[in-house]
Amino acid sequence: MNKIELIYENLYHMYGPQGWWPIISNENDRLTCMYHPNNFDIPKKTSQLYEICIGAILTQNTAWRNVVKALINLHQIQALNPIKMQTIDNDTLKQAIRPAGYFNQKAKKIKQFNDFYLQLDHQVPSREQLLCVWGIGPETADSILLYAYKQLSFVVDTYTRRIFLNLGLIQADMTYDEIKHKFEKNLKADIKIYQEYHALIVHHAKLYYQKKDQYALDPIFRNSCFSLKESI
Repeated sequence: MNKIELIYENLYHMYGPQGWWPIISNENDRLTCMYHPNNFDIPKKTSQLYEICIGAILTQNTAWRNVVKALINLHQIQALNPIKMQTIDNDTLKQAIRPAGYFNQKAKKIKQFNDFYLQLDHQVPSREQLLCVWGIGPETADSILLYAYKQLSFVVDTYTRRIFLNLGLIQADMTYDEIKHKFEKNLKADIKIYQEYHALIVHHAKLYYQKKDQYALDPIFRNSCFSLKESI
């Protein structure tokens, strides 16, 4: 077992299944954000797939709790639908997604993506196609592919960089795609593992990687297995 696999096993043992990507559901006449541990059937329908795509755009440069507020607003005006999204005016869209921040840019990104989505006609997009859409960068594209379309495309975020740089398993000058390739090369090609690993990294980083003076408290870092900070 290589170190990337070993870290996954440690994180999964520490925190258990995460149940990502969370979906907005109506529970007792109240909209709420639901995680689904050990349920990898989601998205079960195209409306959930579309919601994940929009959520991946909204979560750029903001906390997930803010995205939830924006998604609930979109639900309430029935705008989490590509046909409705096509006709909704920009001011209404901006107001709905305001809690997620950068609402002017994100409204434009959502509109651009929506046009692309409608042209797909239910086909699975390639990573290259997604990256050609204005406002869709590598992390957003990989999130859409992994969680909405269940394609083997590992998601690298800021937390991934912080943790694995601290552990000495990546270098500071590595590009997004270089880090992505390293994970994909060292992991079993399994959608469940890709989804859980990304979610576990986020959960772990929120506990130990919000501030630099916390990094040394990371129990994985303190484990003698990583004391030499070897590279793979």
